[in-house]
Amino acid sequence: MSSTKSRLRLAAGCVLAVSLSACGGVSSTKKSAVPVSNMVPAVVNAGPDNAYANGLFTTVSICVPGSSNCQTINGVLVDTGSFGLRLLSSVIPSALNSALPREKDSNGNTVVECAEFSDGITWGPVVTADVKISGEVASAIPVQVIGDPSFPTVPSGCSSAGAPEDTLAKLGTNGILGIGAFVLDGSPYYSCAGSSCEPATISTAQFVSNPVASFAKDNNGVIVELPAATSTTASLTGSVVFGIGTETNNALGNATVFTIDLKTGNFTTAFKNKTYASAGFLDTGSNGFFFLNSSTAGMPTCPSPANGFYCPASLTNLTATNTGANGTTGSVNFSVANADSLFSVPSAAVFPTLGGPLSGMFDWGLPFFYGRDVYVAIYGKEAPAGNGPYWAY
Repeated sequence: MSSTKSRLRLAAGCVLAVSLSACGGVSSTKKSAVPVSNMVPAVVNAGPDNAYANGLFTTVSICVPGSSNCQTINGVLVDTGSFGLRLLSSVIPSALNSALPREKDSNGNTVVECAEFSDGITWGPVVTADVKISGEVASAIPVQVIGDPSFPTVPSGCSSAGAPEDTLAKLGTNGILGIGAFVLDGSPYYSCAGSSCEPATISTAQFVSNPVASFAKDNNGVIVELPAATSTTASLTGSVVFGIGTETNNALGNATVFTIDLKTGNFTTAFKNKTYASAGFLDTGSNGFFFLNSSTAGMPTCPSPANGFYCPASLTNLTATNTGANGTTGSVNFSVANADSLFSVPSAAVFPTLGGPLSGMFDWGLPFFYGRDVYVAIYGKEAPAGNGPYWAY
């Protein structure tokens, strides 16, 4: 096992990803494999660089707006903890990249985004593209191109947050599909004229944005559907369904609704006599359960290089309680195992009992989604059980 990267993105939610040596193979399906326009397959595997743990990946296409000049890109991380599509420049053909219109500020300079992570940043221009996922289309929306060679110089105000994650080896994925409960990304933006870049104030229409919110229909949220994972395995296949209550395959049903605090983008999680007030969240972009610290949790962390994870002597069964802003409560049982032992399984990429420390927040990462249909209702959109934002499961 090797660990080369951890990433924690703090916005209304987080992305936490760790690159690990693994590869995928076996898959299982939860529902009918018959393709429908508002559903896209999503697979948990080792990702495009064969070095990811608990990463959920899918396929997107981007096009020059209103044209058939398109590129399909697989190995894109599905992230319910961020908002907007970000793609590595290296996976976009240069001719297509050049043809994608770049967002400009009022002075005609290129708008470039600095998306900040705990161990680095993604730096790159904002372009306008049609985003196609299965049969859904978000027309002419802002998208970030990470590591575009036209903008090699990262300004100090951005680089101070960390080193650029501008290659597959550094990012661990070909891109990030942010489909969380809000529409706009709030990362810093810059106005760049050549190699000179200054902080910029731009219109919200130019912000990198959640593509689902721009679909012509099925635009009020998503459902992440993954089968149960009872043990470590190579891969797991499920789906992302677009819309809630808009089609026959996306009814809310009996799912319990937890509304989200509009200021923090979170709900409350209580665990081990500690209450994370408006600081708990559901995030497919995080690859484990992350909470407390070693001494408070009563579990040791692993030795380096897996010291971002817990290594209890035996499987530890735990319970926490989530409370929505609407007062709805529900307990969740989960388990944490020794990460070093998990990572020693050959060819494994699915780890349902992976956990680690996190200060001040309770991160229900991808293992929470195994065996559940998890609904993410988008802010301001009409949906069953009331307008978003909310989570339901």
